Amino acid sequence: MGWRLLVHPFNSQQDLTIMGLIVQKFGGTSVGSVERIQAVAQRVKQTVEQGNTVVVVVSAMGKTTDTLVQLAQEVSSNPCRREMDMLLSTGEQVSISLLSMALQELGQPAISLTGVQVGIVTEPEHTRARILDIATDRLERHLQEGKVVVVAGFQGTSNTADLEVTTLGRGGSDTSAVALAAALRAEKCEIYTDVAGVLTTDPRLVPEAQLMDEITCEEMLELASLGANVLHPRAVEIARNYGVQMVVRSSWTDEPGTRVVSTRTQPEVLKDLELSRPVDAVHCDRTQAKVALLHVADRPGVAAGLFGELAHQRLDVDLIVQSIHEGNSNDIAFTVAQGCCNLAAAVATAFGSMLPQPEQFGATPEVLVEPQVAKVSIVGAGIIGRPQIAAQMFQTLGDLGINLQMISTSEVNVSCTIAASECDRATAALCEVFGVTQSSTSFKDSTLASDHQIPSVRGVALDLAQAQLAIRNVSDRPGMAAYIFQALAKQNISVDMIIQSQRSRPVAGMITRDIAFTVAAMDLAVAQALLQEVSAQLGCGEVTSNSAIAKVSIVGIGMLGQPGVAAHMFAALAQQQINIQMIATSEIRVSCVVAETEGVTALQPSMLPLGWGNGWINVQPHSLQ
Repeated sequence: MGWRLLVHPFNSQQDLTIMGLIVQKFGGTSVGSVERIQAVAQRVKQTVEQGNTVVVVVSAMGKTTDTLVQLAQEVSSNPCRREMDMLLSTGEQVSISLLSMALQELGQPAISLTGVQVGIVTEPEHTRARILDIATDRLERHLQEGKVVVVAGFQGTSNTADLEVTTLGRGGSDTSAVALAAALRAEKCEIYTDVAGVLTTDPRLVPEAQLMDEITCEEMLELASLGANVLHPRAVEIARNYGVQMVVRSSWTDEPGTRVVSTRTQPEVLKDLELSRPVDAVHCDRTQAKVALLHVADRPGVAAGLFGELAHQRLDVDLIVQSIHEGNSNDIAFTVAQGCCNLAAAVATAFGSMLPQPEQFGATPEVLVEPQVAKVSIVGAGIIGRPQIAAQMFQTLGDLGINLQMISTSEVNVSCTIAASECDRATAALCEVFGVTQSSTSFKDSTLASDHQIPSVRGVALDLAQAQLAIRNVSDRPGMAAYIFQALAKQNISVDMIIQSQRSRPVAGMITRDIAFTVAAMDLAVAQALLQEVSAQLGCGEVTSNSAIAKVSIVGIGMLGQPGVAAHMFAALAQQQINIQMIATSEIRVSCVVAETEGVTALQPSMLPLGWGNGWINVQPHSLQ
């Protein structure tokens, strides 16, 4: 086993850093009994015998955390968050000590360390702290002595003089494992769970579910942020930002699992691990044109027909937005390259003329064309869970007097179309606000480790935990979106899909538009009350809500430059007579809002023609760890 000298990212002294190091993480079900702990010990010992140095991160045994939470609720109707951290942090101490004993029983030297002892330093935020630094001196010393270090996941200590015990909240064990791998510059981080890897769907719903061999961090981040519970977005965010290679494997078999590939090289200095720059780059494309088809019938198959015709003409569509319906009609807008504008407009006009007559649907389809627009985007893994980021983007553009024509978002991307003449000012301001340089590169630079062809769609997620809100008649002027979403951000309400309607209407002599978006269902009541206050302050129209929705999303780097992927999705939904209520896209994701009762239907394998992609992924609720 080799060693090398380098300046450790968290210390001013020169430290020895292990080469050939593997971090292994085992969840609660993997250590849920004495027999399972002994099986984990055997697996860890085998890894050591293969010539590796090993750090193991474990969660609390089985349902221990749930039991502790129940005890707290029996004692107190409103348990103090600090005391909850003190209580919950004890769960992992049982599993790490038992696993260390099991390893020692096998003749493998081992030592258990709590988050405090291993040097995991967090912000002083109880029950949901983010990792700042990891002081690895003690950990490296034990590794040099030939010991397996067994670490309590999900916990750390605050960066204050009081050294408070903190817990990391949802995904904490995954997060601490990947953070340790980044701090130690480990060869890889293996996440052991009760499934074989990253599956294409929930096998309980679709028996044809398949295992992915590999997936990029960018794709996994989108899927994890949509709720796929095999990995938490925080863990994937660290892996992506710091070049950590991950493998998701089963605790019960020796199958290789799924490789989660990071294409980034690790920076020399790791600081503020989970509080690093939320935005990686600002992209600006001034070569786009916008086409909007207004007053189309609000029924299944319309989007499939329109984008099927565009795909037949080999027109590569970028942004697609469809806002909430009005009466029995809807609007669809999209962007294409400027050189394709005339052809795209002709396709939209011809398609609109074939739709049902006005007397049936209340208005004649109308085509609006803007031959020169710019798309400005902020991109970054840190956008997830930080609602102030999108609000800050809107505020920055509003302060410059730049009006937003289209808005489309995902968890790691916020895109707006603006006047082409405003592109340079917008880009410069956003770069300054977020402390980044402009980048013309994007997901197109992400590649997989293997040489096989990347599928157009890596996976699909179904989210049944969202609700839809809309505010009508918002004045069409700079700063309005900023005001709305700043108000939500101040209440820490994360917004997912944001769509601004293309149809405008005059109200009291002022042009207005509707803005619709989705939030977590648990935030609906607070968000709706806040939106009603904002509407009154701004003089907008009514606020509407709908909790009976499902969000279906396809994700894949392979859809870049491949016309027809979105059309394929829309056609699959139309074949099942599923009406699309909202559409929003990013470079590697297409999301549709449909009725809640139709969400599960979208998971069925008949929805995916052979060869289109790897399949669907069903979103399940996150576990606490």
